Amino acid sequence: MSHLISRRTLLKGSLGLAAGASSLVSGGKAFATEVSALPKALTGDAVSNAKNEKYWHQIANQFKLSPDFINLENGYYGILPKPVLAEYQRNIAKLNESNSFYLRQNYTSDADKIRAQIASLVGVSPEEIALTRGATESLQNLITNYRRLKPGDTVLYSDVDYDGAQDNIDFLKESRGANIVKITLPEPASYQAIIDTYSQAFDNNPQTRFLLLTHISHKNGLIIPVGEIARIAKAKGIDVLVDAAHSWGQIDFKIADLNVDFGAFTLHKWIGAPLGLGFIYIRKERLADIHPHLVTETHQSDDIRSRVHTGTTNTANVLTIPAALAFHQSIGIENKAARLRYLRDYWVSKAKEIKGIEIITPDDPRLYGAITSFRLTGKTSKEDNQALAKRLREQYGIFTVARGGLNSGDSVRVTPAIFTKTQDLDRFVAALKQIVQA
Repeated sequence: MSHLISRRTLLKGSLGLAAGASSLVSGGKAFATEVSALPKALTGDAVSNAKNEKYWHQIANQFKLSPDFINLENGYYGILPKPVLAEYQRNIAKLNESNSFYLRQNYTSDADKIRAQIASLVGVSPEEIALTRGATESLQNLITNYRRLKPGDTVLYSDVDYDGAQDNIDFLKESRGANIVKITLPEPASYQAIIDTYSQAFDNNPQTRFLLLTHISHKNGLIIPVGEIARIAKAKGIDVLVDAAHSWGQIDFKIADLNVDFGAFTLHKWIGAPLGLGFIYIRKERLADIHPHLVTETHQSDDIRSRVHTGTTNTANVLTIPAALAFHQSIGIENKAARLRYLRDYWVSKAKEIKGIEIITPDDPRLYGAITSFRLTGKTSKEDNQALAKRLREQYGIFTVARGGLNSGDSVRVTPAIFTKTQDLDRFVAALKQIVQA
């Protein structure tokens, strides 16, 4: 489901954002110079394209990376490609120059165009999304302002869900009298076992009203079959909120594929926009079931933007979204997703041959993207895995991150990016061999 744009459009800057709308969102000379260095767009099937090292080395050259370490911790947020960084810096400078004149005269119109671009890519209408500062803010607003809970209703989540979202849901017990149920997903996981676990949880908790599903877990990279589970949930009268912070831009999908009415998304992870960007999705027929956030007269209650109120934000990062989308589309989501899976498979296949390494994320391609977690066999504590990540960083110059929260214990998360090279992963695997042999 790629949405490629022409190189001419890309050179102009931002998926058709009207040049006259604002002098701040532009395709100036410096941006054109940066973008002109992009390699020729790939043709053919994505699986074959994933192995085209010449092309991916050219993509890697679009990023300025620290020479001090190998970065295999790209799940927190994405490094900006050079043309996107240049656009961001220009937007900061222009905003500083024009001050509130632009914000009061033109920003609303430009932001509406940007919302329309995002909506088109995820397959919904612009009135169904509102920009936020990230998925965390989106989740907070959607969970705490969900209107259909009454005392005694059950809200359900699992151990793979984002810790902050779990905290938001736990708050519903105190604030709304909800019954909170946390389930544990099977490990090792299988596609059907995940579906069966949720189905059984629904049967065991017939008062369930609200369900959180994390599309791709930040803990182990597990992809949840959201569409299938949501269909089962809806048949039982359960509303589903999807946390898509890690999935949009990492794998190929539209919101309709997920079969949900509410969603939280991030733009600064796999789309590669500047930090502090995301959006909420509320299907327009369900807007009334999410209360406006606090009390604001900025937008009417029938406008989704009334579900978010953050005051003055970093406007330059919003104006850079089109450049990030343009870069993302120039590669194509099928190619991007296939390359990330290829890099994951590259190191996992080698690490599995090392005695003493336990790969947590399953090998079913339906259940993983770029992210995979591992641990040393039997080493499940927080201290064990933080020490392992520290050793990789300090002794081998390889940056990863320890993750907790799974019922089975802690682990180390490995997250390559589209600029990661196979030789980086070879160094990582060599480090693992030395560690287990020590």
